[in-house]
Amino acid sequence: MRKWLVMLGLLMPLAGTQAQQPGQVPPGGPPHAFLMGSWTGGIFSAADNEGAACFAQPTVIFTRDVIMRVSSLDVAYRQRFIETAAPAPNGGVEFRLAPPQASVPSVGGRMPPDVGFGCADPSLLRVERRGENEIAFPDCAEFPAPLRRCVTPR
Repeated sequence: MRKWLVMLGLLMPLAGTQAQQPGQVPPGGPPHAFLMGSWTGGIFSAADNEGAACFAQPTVIFTRDVIMRVSSLDVAYRQRFIETAAPAPNGGVEFRLAPPQASVPSVGGRMPPDVGFGCADPSLLRVERRGENEIAFPDCAEFPAPLRRCVTPR
């Protein structure tokens, strides 16, 4: 009987919570919460966005404070720190990124050529939401194709 009471006491706080589904913005969360996670595609069309193959080498990773993108010139991901994130009218997000020298090590005194996303302004990234698990970076030459969220098979 005592074990049941202990288990019930431990499970009570979880009774009122709901599982957060990918693509949903939690109430009071940051405007880019639906982006957090791993995304594939962008450079080429996303072929497979399920399972370990997608999570093993995503093209873009969004976190609360950092956006990481794959580099064609290096093994390491390029990181850009997020200064601000504002919701866009199309359901997407507009990021103002920290200057590259704050987040990307220079190579021979110069910034790597793929430090940005190929957008007109390297310190601004606009993300367009095209569906629950699909986004695009409009007007960014290095990411002409849409990106798809990496998901686990159901």
